[in-house]
Amino acid sequence: MLLVSSDVTLFFFFLNSTFDVVVVGGGIVGLASARELILRHPSLTFSVLEKEKELACHQSGRNSGVIHSGIYYTPGSLKAKLCVQGAALCYEYCDQKGIPYKQCGKLIVAVEQEEIPRLKALYERGLLNNVRDLKLISAKEIQAKEPFCRGVMALDSPYTGIVNYRQVALSYAEDFQEVGGAVLTDFEVTNLEMAKESPSESEDGIKYPVVVRNSKGEEIRCQHIVTCAGLYSDRLSEISGCSHEPRIVPFRGDYLVLKPEKCYMVKGNIYPVPDPQFPFLGVHFTPRMDGSVWLGPNAVLAFKREGYKLYDFSARDFIDAVVYSGLWKLVFRNVSYGVSEMYRACFLSAQVKQLQKFIPEVTISDILRGPSGVRAQALDQDGNLVDDFVFDGGTGDIGSRVLHVRNAPSPAATSSLAIAKMIADEVERRFCL
Repeated sequence: MLLVSSDVTLFFFFLNSTFDVVVVGGGIVGLASARELILRHPSLTFSVLEKEKELACHQSGRNSGVIHSGIYYTPGSLKAKLCVQGAALCYEYCDQKGIPYKQCGKLIVAVEQEEIPRLKALYERGLLNNVRDLKLISAKEIQAKEPFCRGVMALDSPYTGIVNYRQVALSYAEDFQEVGGAVLTDFEVTNLEMAKESPSESEDGIKYPVVVRNSKGEEIRCQHIVTCAGLYSDRLSEISGCSHEPRIVPFRGDYLVLKPEKCYMVKGNIYPVPDPQFPFLGVHFTPRMDGSVWLGPNAVLAFKREGYKLYDFSARDFIDAVVYSGLWKLVFRNVSYGVSEMYRACFLSAQVKQLQKFIPEVTISDILRGPSGVRAQALDQDGNLVDDFVFDGGTGDIGSRVLHVRNAPSPAATSSLAIAKMIADEVERRFCL
């Protein structure tokens, strides 16, 4: 493994601090994009900057691990296209690299008769999206696939799988470094500005006009910047003089886990039929590569952008969220849903009741509190969840040299290789590489 650690960051910093393109953000989208760019342009110099001491620590390493097949998304939309392409590329990449995965499938289960029309509409949508091997199955067929699951009808997606996305992201980083890319960890970008003079001993003039500084006062220079900063995408946009919108509001998702001796009750992914009245999907059953089974998650406002515990708090993050009018518009439209989510976050029995709709045998004695993740939810001023990709640049010297990937919504991990191709196309178009 070639990954650069923070212990050698300073050495590399003094050895070579100029790059043609810098990618800010060492998550799965940033690493996939850096990999794609350097494979297309091996004669250019590239670097990835990550504020943590390790890569893929946040959303990329704290997600459900599901390789989605592309059922849910509006036919013809970018999300639908990229998910279907991305799933195929993900499986192909894992096969090439020997990264283990399981194609364990997914059932989207209707537990009430009134859900069946929505389930059938979802089936039609999946067909329009060219999702592989979809079919509607009966209650008896549900039990043949998931003996402990109860439902009146289900949508069967055998192409859905699971993988460890942090392992995938680290493999992207290794690919990037093997062909000459530089990974600088423990480098939190706090300022971008135009250089006023050439670096010392440079004969290139202002070939690298953008100065990127970190929280320790160190700096590198580059020609162009691509940001894939997830939870901090709006703040990086602001410091480069680009738009404030959309804003990022963090939502924490808390998972439960089945006790090891009860994992036999779940074979593949079991999902609810989405309710369009509510902004989030609802609880589901997710097998993991290590053999465990995650249950959930809920969705509650996080009081810190990387607040994985109930009591984690950042005054700045909290104030940024609560003074934003878009959040309050979302809250007022979904008061009952939000209260229910908070209640289930506090009381396990309430979440178990939701799970029992699908597997009645699950009891509170069968579960433990599990890990949490924080979702970088982009919101607009009207309180709408921004559900598609947002690219942003700006005017002026800095803005014209920056491409911000402001929103890469779920299923970004599944779609990472397809998204990377799209980002690389956009970089080439904007910066004439």
